[in-house]
Amino acid sequence: MDKIKNYFDSLIAMEAEDWDIFSSMLTKAVFPKRSLILEMGKTERYLSFIEKGIVRFNIPKLDYDFTFGFAFENSFVSAYDSFLTQTASSYNLEAITDCVLWRISYDDLNIVYKTTQVGNFIGRKAIEDIFLKKMKREFTLLEDSAKTRYVNLMREQPELIKNIPLKYLASYIGIRPQSLSRIRKEIS
Repeated sequence: MDKIKNYFDSLIAMEAEDWDIFSSMLTKAVFPKRSLILEMGKTERYLSFIEKGIVRFNIPKLDYDFTFGFAFENSFVSAYDSFLTQTASSYNLEAITDCVLWRISYDDLNIVYKTTQVGNFIGRKAIEDIFLKKMKREFTLLEDSAKTRYVNLMREQPELIKNIPLKYLASYIGIRPQSLSRIRKEIS
């Protein structure tokens, strides 16, 4: 739980009482590599902070598994559209590596909003984190070449990227694995 406390401490001075309320509602969840954190068609009940691991957002298809996002250590992860609306998710959240998550339920987060001075700040920072990643992804898909997207991903998450299978990276940057292999050969 230290990582999530440090994350918030770097952003705001949180009163001990507020931290106690928030942290008392967090639950630790461990997911082994390749397990589903949330299955498509199920409702997202949690907003999670990744203490350890990498999470992949994907839409399973019969012939091709489409990866449209990753979340890394020290960041929030959720099928946030499903979480907000409490309706079925249209995609999976999958642990690419062994993952340790600190989770707060939808109901408990609403209690934190109502009972703490920093509750709304906590929620806002979590959604800002998710929103900024989404906007960056959309922008890079519109503006950057596949090679640039790959180079940027390698620069931003060099150690963690090594744990992601190439087929997922290729899907994420919008190309086939064979094209990613060519890009990797050009760069090296």
